[in-house]
Amino acid sequence: MKKTFIIIVLLVLGSAALFSQDPGFQYYKSRDMQTLLGRDRAGGGYASFTTGYSNINGKHAVLFGGRFSWIASHSIGIGLGATGFINEFHYEPSLDKDVFLTGGYGGIYIEPILLPRFPVHLSFPILIGAGGISFISKDMEFNDNLVEDSNVFILIEPSAELELNLTKFFRIAFGASYRMPSQFDVGLPGTYSIDVESLKTVSYTVTLKLGKF
Repeated sequence: MKKTFIIIVLLVLGSAALFSQDPGFQYYKSRDMQTLLGRDRAGGGYASFTTGYSNINGKHAVLFGGRFSWIASHSIGIGLGATGFINEFHYEPSLDKDVFLTGGYGGIYIEPILLPRFPVHLSFPILIGAGGISFISKDMEFNDNLVEDSNVFILIEPSAELELNLTKFFRIAFGASYRMPSQFDVGLPGTYSIDVESLKTVSYTVTLKLGKF
């Protein structure tokens, strides 16, 4: 999975290089760009909703989340965000129960945006934060979910996103990210245990962004 993420990032960077060779790039460069230190700093912000897919502990998983970011000079966003996840129910023979993993994480987002004035461009969000994960079993007799074990972790999640400017105030982004959590384990000692490798995987996302860019 790590090799897949590296390949995706290289492809994205290659696309950026092709943009720079386009004749329109000279026009782009000729346009005034507000700067962080300039007198007339350009500022904006957006709120977003993200949904996505990942493979967590070898099972299909759904992701959902969002973030709020302030944008400086059209080219870098700084804000807060969070992601939740849940993988599919599956039967665990050692427990004779259906089980699943759920949890979430959040923190500070830093988002460099490459060539933001182009209708199709790139961004590279990175999340630095913390989260938690729970191991859940299903009590079939009472139809209840039982928290068997929980743990916490810190996390870094770099991403690459291909953004489309649909309107002046609305963007859609297609992305891939790679979670890098700290060590943890959840489960039942001596019976069933899940470690950090269950979350150290690639995610694929679609993000809707609404705001002033």
